[in-house]
Amino acid sequence: MALIATHNDTSFGVGDRVKVIQKIKEGEKTRLQSFEGMVIAIRGRQENKTFTVRRIGEAQIGIEKIFPVSTPTIERVEVVKKGLPGVRRAKLYYTRDKSRKEVEKIYSRANRKETAKKTQSVASSNKKTAKKSPKKSSKK
Repeated sequence: MALIATHNDTSFGVGDRVKVIQKIKEGEKTRLQSFEGMVIAIRGRQENKTFTVRRIGEAQIGIEKIFPVSTPTIERVEVVKKGLPGVRRAKLYYTRDKSRKEVEKIYSRANRKETAKKTQSVASSNKKTAKKSPKKSSKK
């Protein structure tokens, strides 16, 4: 089970909010179309890797699209919001039944973990840089 996929040096994972820009050919013309949503699944290996993106459309209807990572029709993938640190499962199919507010818990959990890491690294660097004062000997 893959948690991370890479497309043209852009790495994204399950739980991230991504914007997929895709080339669409209509007759002789080509245009770019974007699809923004949360990555709920990554499956496959190497060249056969695919990722599923889910967004909420009009009338609160869920729309899911499955994109192959190595397809030439995908122009680029942009990571809008990181959610991977807050994810506890490889597949987020359970979010289909959740409201937007409940899904936002993933992002708040990710933010908490990121801030905890930052404060922990700052605290550990402060301990390393703190100078030890020499002990005074008490000779009488």
